Amino acid sequence: MSHRVVFLDRDSLKATVRKPSCASDYVEHAKTVGVEDTVAKLKGASVALTNKVPLRAEALSQLPDLKMIAVAATGYDVIDVPYCKEHGIAVANIRNYAVHTVPEHAFAMILCLRRNLIAYREDVQAGVWEKSDQFCFFTHDIGDLHGSTLGIIGEGALGQGTAAIARAFGMRVLFADHAPPKASGVEFTPMDDVLAQSDVISIHCPLTPATRNVIGIEQFRKMKRNAILINTARGGLVDEHALIQALDEKLIAAAGFDVLTVEPPRDGHPLLNLRRPNFLLTPHVAWASDGAMQFLADQLIDNVELWDKGTPQHLVT
Repeated sequence: MSHRVVFLDRDSLKATVRKPSCASDYVEHAKTVGVEDTVAKLKGASVALTNKVPLRAEALSQLPDLKMIAVAATGYDVIDVPYCKEHGIAVANIRNYAVHTVPEHAFAMILCLRRNLIAYREDVQAGVWEKSDQFCFFTHDIGDLHGSTLGIIGEGALGQGTAAIARAFGMRVLFADHAPPKASGVEFTPMDDVLAQSDVISIHCPLTPATRNVIGIEQFRKMKRNAILINTARGGLVDEHALIQALDEKLIAAAGFDVLTVEPPRDGHPLLNLRRPNFLLTPHVAWASDGAMQFLADQLIDNVELWDKGTPQHLVT
């Protein structure tokens, strides 16, 4: 069967995207902004490709020809999944494409913050080393990862990939308990115990109504005062105002974030202006190694072609 396939935000993916074999018409748009723009670009399309362009009921109700949505990401919170299920629109996401790049990015943040690299770099630039009366100086604490505890929220491929690196560093790994389904072979620990025992907590779960603000001020108060919080998953999993309060009150030692609730952030976003050596912010690039993006692009089109053949993979509806 031939389809009109439209990619709504092609510029969000730095990779080669092949034309689907089932596409009689394939159109790429650099970006798409707003419901009206989305509806106009998807007019007559049976397949939509989207990374971060929302497809909610307001737009979907105006697109009677749409039969399939392929999300160019693992997270699919931009899609109105209940509406799609009710109206027979298939939704597929990407699986297991960032199993190395996201855990590596998380550990880059962990190492940077645990060893206070930002603070030491700022001191060197400020001339502290030049004024030192010995070969080095100790203005900030430096912590080892070996022998410490990593708590992981989310037991999927990314959480397990992060756990594998942690074990190589000699860390003890705890997985926070949550409602089923659970991955086989993973031993779970109650969330409160993970919060209390972990020296580092790394979040690797999807954003759902159940996980929104899974870390708030109550959870920060249960953490160790030397704990580091890492979020390379989704903005919205952590209450951002509570994070600022936790850092201000020294409830935790540091935090590294690759995601925000509003992306891209605009002037006045609370974390965008949080400039201190114990907070590290990167622009949602943990997933974006060259190899991972190409793997994603190939799987994105595979999802469309397999759906067309009647043997769909990675469906979330």
